[in-house]
Amino acid sequence: MLKELRRTTDPVFVSMAQAALAAQGIEAVVFDTATSAAEGGIGAFPRRIMVAVEDHAAAERLLVALEQEFAAER
Repeated sequence: MLKELRRTTDPVFVSMAQAALAAQGIEAVVFDTATSAAEGGIGAFPRRIMVAVEDHAAAERLLVALEQEFAAER
C-alpha cells in the first residue's frame, strides 16, 4: 500500500526527491505525471510522490531535510 509523501508542481523537486529517496533505498512512485504532461507543462496539476506505508516515516524525515536544503539554495 502506498501513502502520499508530497504533492508538488515543481518537477525539479520531484527528481531530487526521487534520487534522494532511492539513495536511501526507498522506492518512490510519482503519480499524475501523465496528467501533468497532458496539460502542457504549465504546472497546473501537481504530481504526487508516493512511498510504501512502512517507508513513510523515514521518507518524511529525508524530505524535510531536502526541503530545507532546497529552500536555502534558492
